[in-house]
Amino acid sequence: MPAMLDHVVAQVLALQVRLLACRERLAADTDSEALHDLRTSVRRLRSLLRPLRALPGVEQLEDAAKSLGTLTTPLRDREVLADQLISAGYVQAGQRRMHGRAAAFASVAASPQLTRLLAILDSFPLFLRASQREGLANDLGTRIDKRLRKQWRKLEAAIDDPAHDRHRLRLLIKRVRYGDEAYPQLRHAGKKLQRLLKQAQGDLGDWHDRVQWLLQLREHPDLAPCEAAWETELHETERASDATLASLRKALSRR
Repeated sequence: MPAMLDHVVAQVLALQVRLLACRERLAADTDSEALHDLRTSVRRLRSLLRPLRALPGVEQLEDAAKSLGTLTTPLRDREVLADQLISAGYVQAGQRRMHGRAAAFASVAASPQLTRLLAILDSFPLFLRASQREGLANDLGTRIDKRLRKQWRKLEAAIDDPAHDRHRLRLLIKRVRYGDEAYPQLRHAGKKLQRLLKQAQGDLGDWHDRVQWLLQLREHPDLAPCEAAWETELHETERASDATLASLRKALSRR
């Protein structure tokens, strides 16, 4: 399906431009959203690539994207915690975690992980066109659709499990949400379902943040004043996410 391959190439080029822009923003420390935007672009790239794994070059590009995600996760977690502390009035604790941000951002911009990802991205459209000429991309739309449907089935099964793991559900929701956005022409989710996916991802993300922050209490005494509030918020986010997941399950049954 040449149209589907054209779509993938266009998405790859758009993400390449976004990543290049994020690199320059990080190098100059122009704004606080540069790292978040970089990570979102990498996540969208991985969602685009996941259904393409049989094609040449995809494995190397996925590996490069994963490595960059691993590099930036601790930096983003520290950034989110710092913002939370400052907004809650614990300015010194927040500012301590913001110390060295410019140097950290610059190190990401110049990192081997980002350099490698951009280098592979630069030649990836050529790999895709070569795959098309060799007949490896035949029925690409059908193959992508099949793999995306499998992701949806995994999510439905996980929500139906009474002992579901919220962390795993958060990852599965991200996967189907970004997969749907990567291939909107396959029409896997309507506007209501897209809204519920985004809400569930946000609710579970808030829950996950509190879990991670509470785990840091032993090693970081300056977080102790936040414990009671985070415990309360943890239970609130559990209830909120459960309600959203119930609505999401109903919407999934109507797909």
